[in-house]
Amino acid sequence: MAVTAAYQDGPEPALSGQEHLTTTTEQGRFCVARCSCGWRGPARRARSQARADAEGHTAPP
Repeated sequence: MAVTAAYQDGPEPALSGQEHLTTTTEQGRFCVARCSCGWRGPARRARSQARADAEGHTAPP
């Protein structure tokens, strides 16, 4: 059985021309930012940091 995982080092900027709707979700003791484009931020213990990751992703380059 093969297991793959995608890891993010930080908020990757959104590509222009795409609509980006971000949300945060709870996963146990962690909070993760996700985007409609498929981007996923790292798991954070602080909700505020997950929200900052989402804002960094949607911010213009």
